[in-house]
Amino acid sequence: MTASRILRPVIALAVLAALGVLLWFATRPPPLIVQGEVSANRVDISPRVSGRIAKLKVDVGDNVETGAVIAELESPELTAALHMSQAALSVSQADLARVNSTRPETIDAANAELAAAAADVTLYQEESARQARLITTGASTQAQADQAARNLEAAIRKRESAEANVRLAVAGSSKEEKALAAAKVEQTRASLDQQQVNVSELTIHAPISGQVTTRVAELGENFSAGAPLFSIIDLQNPWFTFNLREDLLKGLKVGDNFDVVVPAIGPDKIPVKVTMINAQGQYATWRATRATGDFDLRTFEVRAVPVKAVDGLRPGMSVIAAWSER
Repeated sequence: MTASRILRPVIALAVLAALGVLLWFATRPPPLIVQGEVSANRVDISPRVSGRIAKLKVDVGDNVETGAVIAELESPELTAALHMSQAALSVSQADLARVNSTRPETIDAANAELAAAAADVTLYQEESARQARLITTGASTQAQADQAARNLEAAIRKRESAEANVRLAVAGSSKEEKALAAAKVEQTRASLDQQQVNVSELTIHAPISGQVTTRVAELGENFSAGAPLFSIIDLQNPWFTFNLREDLLKGLKVGDNFDVVVPAIGPDKIPVKVTMINAQGQYATWRATRATGDFDLRTFEVRAVPVKAVDGLRPGMSVIAAWSER
């Protein structure tokens, strides 16, 4: 009887303790779990010039390296414009060479004219001297002496003109004409460079390393400049994105670490590092449900990257984080 009296209070206390523990677990708030998503850089590839798809080098699911050729376009208009620019450059270069040179025959002809003019000067000098002597003896008239003087003056001027023609033939075109011809060469060369760049843009290269996830291009189709052909995702540098209310950010800062789980990969925890905390737009505000005693809360984007490389991560996969354990 004595043992029975002792056991009853002990059992009652044990029952009360068990009930207290059950009540504590029943009223304890559940652990806070947040869900995010795996993201990665995506590049939409478009041609800079219009053209028709001539070759397709990759398809959806293919992995490509930076600079790899993924497609080739053709454009008869650009090819013709390139040939026209090449011909225009040849013409301008030939014109520049012409402006900067003089034919030897032209110089020889100018020298011949100068020699003839010099001979005329000599002839008329002798004639003028003879008339001056004859007029003193009365064997010539003043009119004949004046005519000889005019002929000599005209011969001298003709010789000066011939000398100028020789200098002009030797010097060639003026410096302004040479500068204009040189400028035309540079202008046509710049036009040719532009056409060469346009033709080179017909070959489409991968701007990043990654996996082709979308292919719009089909053989034979015409695409204008800026129209998307492919999409490539960089699978080597994924990150995790969480959209959280601002009251869940207490103590969180860039550089902090926490663990996440990606169900598509497995139950293992993946350590990540916070790289960005950014406020979302007003459209992402959490509105208060009561008129008083509560406040509107903004939504923030939290971005984190894996501390170590994780195989198998793909954009769109769900990410789970035990936020209350962070």
